[in-house]
Amino acid sequence: MTYRYGRSGRSGCRASLMDGGLPDSGPKDGGRGDAGSAHSEMEERMNHKTKKRFQEFTFILPALIMFFIFVAYPFLQGFPISFTKWDGMSPDKTFVGMSNYLRIFKDANVINATKNTLVFTAVTMIGSNLLGLMFALMISRVSKLNNVLRTCIFVPYCLSLVLSSYIWRYVYSDVFYDIFGVPSPLGSTTWVMFGLAVISVWRDAGYCMVVYIAAIQGVSSDYYEAADLEGATRWQKFKDITLPELKPLCIFVFITVTIGAFRMLVQPMVMTGGGPSHSTYTMVYDIYETGTVNWEIGLASTMAIVFAFFVMVLTVIQTIVTKDKEGTKHVNKKAKAF
Repeated sequence: MTYRYGRSGRSGCRASLMDGGLPDSGPKDGGRGDAGSAHSEMEERMNHKTKKRFQEFTFILPALIMFFIFVAYPFLQGFPISFTKWDGMSPDKTFVGMSNYLRIFKDANVINATKNTLVFTAVTMIGSNLLGLMFALMISRVSKLNNVLRTCIFVPYCLSLVLSSYIWRYVYSDVFYDIFGVPSPLGSTTWVMFGLAVISVWRDAGYCMVVYIAAIQGVSSDYYEAADLEGATRWQKFKDITLPELKPLCIFVFITVTIGAFRMLVQPMVMTGGGPSHSTYTMVYDIYETGTVNWEIGLASTMAIVFAFFVMVLTVIQTIVTKDKEGTKHVNKKAKAF
């Protein structure tokens, strides 16, 4: 048997040599072939990833170009102007150094606008999030009216700020006085900022609701079932299961609503014109009037840069805080509290 196999192997080798071929090298050539195919597959994967990344980049490229042209470039142009005194028309700019930056921290109008902005932002942030969370908890329960309620609450967020301002201007001016006999808050220096904040709460509550609904629906029902077995109340389930899961998202929504509130311009422009007695001047409205009415472009640029820096700080805080530092916390740890 051994002789025959050896003979056949020799004859096979001789035949292959006579035919001008090479003897079979066995598993060595097969190994080289496998290595070559693996290398080619790896190259194909890398090429595919590169192409995919390039395609993704081409999708965002138009947005990046528009951002650079209309946001980044004007901002960078305004930085050197902030160190000058310029009316926007004269070819000559007077260099004033840091005086514009020092002035905005002493100017009474800037201080008043900052105070009004903080009041407006606080009311908007707290009211929008509380209403949005309340609506989300109500609508997250199974009901036939869920879609209708969700749509009705979210519709105001889809309206433009100008249209929303005109709607509430009519409500404050006619409905409040004619039906309820209550004077409009737009004429009161004490309540006017709260009246403007109501408009933003009315709009932003729908946005907060949609975000919170998505987060609540992402919590596994097993945790609630385990809590029910332990006899937990609704408040305990909300406090120990729902709320911890919403914490990172709450911070995200708080900061995004805050940034939006800080940029408030349309409401005082449409409804009050900055009055009464400058009581609805906000930071953005003051920047607008300083640059386009008083023609102090250097000072307006300084105010805009300080404002943009503050918004960037908020954005960095949002990025750090909402970063998944712990991953998503497992709610079963909270369920043990029951």
